[in-house]
This record gives sequence, structure tokens and C-alpha cells, in this order.
Amino acid sequence: MAEIDPERQTSRTARGAAELHLGAAAIDLLRARLPEIAGRTVTAIILEVPGYTNALAGPMGAKIEGAVQFALGGFLRLADSGEPSTPLAPTLEAAYVLGRGEARSGRSMDALLAAYRVGARVSWRELSRTAVEAGLPADTLAKFAELVFAYIDELSAASVSGHTDELATTGRVRERYLQALSRSLLHGDAADHVIGRAKQADWDPPRTLTAVILPSAQVRGVLGALDPRTLHPEDDLAELGDLTASLGEEDPAEVGVLLIPDADGPARAPLLRNLRGRQATVGPAQPWMTVRTSYLRALQARRLRLTAETNAAVDTESHLATLVVSSDPTALEDLRRQVLAPLNDLRPATADRLTETLREWLLHLGRRDDVAAALHIHPQTVRYRMTQLRQLFGPRLDDPQVILDLTIALSVKPQA
Repeated sequence: MAEIDPERQTSRTARGAAELHLGAAAIDLLRARLPEIAGRTVTAIILEVPGYTNALAGPMGAKIEGAVQFALGGFLRLADSGEPSTPLAPTLEAAYVLGRGEARSGRSMDALLAAYRVGARVSWRELSRTAVEAGLPADTLAKFAELVFAYIDELSAASVSGHTDELATTGRVRERYLQALSRSLLHGDAADHVIGRAKQADWDPPRTLTAVILPSAQVRGVLGALDPRTLHPEDDLAELGDLTASLGEEDPAEVGVLLIPDADGPARAPLLRNLRGRQATVGPAQPWMTVRTSYLRALQARRLRLTAETNAAVDTESHLATLVVSSDPTALEDLRRQVLAPLNDLRPATADRLTETLREWLLHLGRRDDVAAALHIHPQTVRYRMTQLRQLFGPRLDDPQVILDLTIALSVKPQA
């Protein structure tokens, strides 16, 4: 267990305690409210930090609430004493141990720091409300605020130290096992091999995994909002070889992938919200051992440069038809050449205009006004072009199989 540096006793927290005089009445009221304040702080962390969503289920909930109460109790002892020499080591040691435990639980540094930010905000709101109720003057309240945030800064620093130390020892070994598991999943290794990797990494398999591809520079900013079991294969995709072939012009070294647990059903919408503005592509949720399917579909969507509304992630579930007809680009191109052969003898510009008109005619089921609106032309122009097309195609435009082939061939515009 790490030793807490005695020099911390001369920190900003200790100096602030010497300048603060709350009075017995305020201290008694704060101490009486301590369990309630701790409970509200923990509840806020559970609600606002996704990595802690299930933390109240089981012994972890009691552990977190106990840690918050211990930390707040240490703060009140410090505030009550008014002495710089009041020992901070026990609470700092507890924060350090908490950080190591969070690393062992698989929660990231980002999730831990997010929990401290939420905890600081909520505990200060409750503490200040109680302090005002106790009648503290404005200047004392200002010193009280400074002490609260200085104290929480020291606790978070101790927890970060513990988290870092844990990852530097046993955590580093586990991370290697998690990387090996990730590679096995993406390469579609045999089930017994993948299950063995999961056990070796002490990783609790979810029902499903969803692959997300996004710029590698954005991965760290996303991890804190995700399930702590989320897998992050490698620092980039450069070592995945043929699995990155579908990235097209993107540099594998600049693209990251996440495998996110149980982001299916109602949980998919919150995931998409968390990925807004991240240039992310989200594959389908798949049974966890077949997440390779999700990954390959997300890669295909990036190769096709599919787009979504402004700042939204690309949800492959919203582009299934495009992905289906684009799964074999050479077959699609052959089909286009075959069904559009009647246009071969036209000038390229004329052929392009008629092709676009035919596409809109198929998509709008022959409704002339809708076709005109889509093409920004007069309905009479649509009538003229369709007359040309009927002359070129003849009775084939009344053949259901030809209509089906044309619809598929024209459903995706060729990439420039």
C-alpha cells in the first residue's frame, strides 16, 4: 500500500482549514446531514456517469457510498478543527485504495475523474445549502467553497495515483489479455479460443457487442461515457491487416475501434447520442462472439462514406439497403451496365439526365409531379424524358423483373 506524503499537510487544503471558522452550530448541522448528502452524491454519480450505472447492484454500491461518507466525514473533521495539522493521510489513503479498486473493476481514469467532477458539484450544492441554512456569512461561505474544492482536488489526485499504480502492475498484464481477446474477436477465432481469452482477461462477457469506428484521437474522450467492459483493440487498426482493407482512403493509424457491450435495443439511442460530433460509424449489435460481423459492416459503411445528419454518428442500421446492394461493387456495376444498355448510344450528358430521371421515376412510383420536384424541373420535362426512355427501353419498362433490376442498379449512385 502506498505511503501518503506528510508534506500534503501543508497543502492548500490544510491552509484553507486554518483560515475557516464555521462554528459549532454549522458543523453539527453539516454532520447531521452527512448521510443524506453522501446518498445524493452517489445517486448523481450513478445517474450521470455511465461507467457507474450498475454500481448500486451488489457490494460495489455500498463500497462507493461508504467511501463518499468517509471522505465527507474527513472533510468535516478538517473544517471543524481549523488546524493545518489535522491528519489528511487516512482519507487520502482511502482515496488511493479506491483508485486502485476502480482500476481492478475495469473502470477507466476518465470515468473515475467524471465521478469526482459530479461528486464535487453535488456535494458542494448540498453542503453550501446547509451552510446557508446555518447562517454563515458570505466571506465564510467563500472560504468554505475554496476548502471543499481544494479537498476534493487532493482526493481525486490520490485516486488517480492509485488507479495509475494499479494499471502499472497487475492492470498492465490484464490489458495485454484484453488486447489479445479483442484481436481474437475481430479475427473471428474459434469459440473455445475466444472464451479462453475472456477468462484469462477476467472479462465478464456481455450479451452483445457493437463495433464503433471513429478517429483514434477521439477514442479517449468517449471511453469515460461507456460501459467499463468496452474493449479498445490496439491504439489503432494498423496491425489488423486485411481487416482494414475496407477503409479505402482512411489511414488505419488514424482510426480507432471500440467494442461496446450491450448497446442494443433501448441502449442504442443513448450510445448514438454519446457519439454525436465524433465522426463515428456504428455497426449492428451482435452476439458478443460474432462482433466481427458488426466490425466488418461498420468498415463497409466507412468505405462507402455513408453520411448522417449534421454531427450525428453514422448508424449502419439506417443504411441496410445501401449496404446490401453495395456488398459486391463489381456485381452492382455489371448490373448497371446490363440494365442501362439501351442508353449506350446517347451522348454522356443526355444519358446521365435520363438515368437520373429513370431513378427518380422508380423511387416515386411514376408520380410525375414528385419526380419533377425531386429533379427541380417542370412536369412536362419529366413527361418528355419518360417518352424518350420508353422509346429506348420499349416494353421492358413494363417487365417486373426489369423494374426490379433497374431499382437495384439505380438505388446507389456510383461514387465519383
